[in-house]
Amino acid sequence: MRLALTTIGDLRQIMAEEVAAAEQAVSGAVTEATAGLKGELRAQVTGAGLGARLSRTWRSQVWPSGEASLGAAGLVWSKAPAIIRGHAEGALIRARGGTFLAIPTEAALSMRAGDRRLTPQLWEQRMGSALRLVPGRAGRPALLVGENLRARSGRRGGYARASTTAMRTGHGLVSVVLFVLVPQVRLSKRLDVGGAAERWIARLEDRIVRRWN
Repeated sequence: MRLALTTIGDLRQIMAEEVAAAEQAVSGAVTEATAGLKGELRAQVTGAGLGARLSRTWRSQVWPSGEASLGAAGLVWSKAPAIIRGHAEGALIRARGGTFLAIPTEAALSMRAGDRRLTPQLWEQRMGSALRLVPGRAGRPALLVGENLRARSGRRGGYARASTTAMRTGHGLVSVVLFVLVPQVRLSKRLDVGGAAERWIARLEDRIVRRWN
């Protein structure tokens, strides 16, 4: 019995087209998975209540840039690795030198400006007044209280410095707890970075095959 093999078309061209298709499939799938992983990690951060600013520290890049390749690779990283690691693994943070950690309350956060991390020193600098210390007692933490503040109306809410008229009359002035002083704080595990990476890696093969076909 004889078998005959006939090639329809240019074999080299056919192979080149298949390689090009494979390169497009691999690069496209890697790009998609890299973006998907970054998106999931950003969603984890905001979903854990850690804020949009920290979520935006997740960045991504795909190599080679601007061309398809069978060796395409993607990288997702955070520009705040220590903070992310603390929330992914859990961590105990202690104040240095016998001092306290100043944890801002929601009222303090409503008064922040820009992207600067709010501290008691920054608050006093912005407001032009000193915070009052309320010593801790009976197992309760010490507090830093802002005096002579007024509640802000509207959607923004929060508190603001009182006007000259309000300071003179005392009308509508309130004292607000702005910082809680503690010697240490334990961060719970709120992020699953490793799990997210494993899920997107597991999806990669299927995405390559689907794009190639």
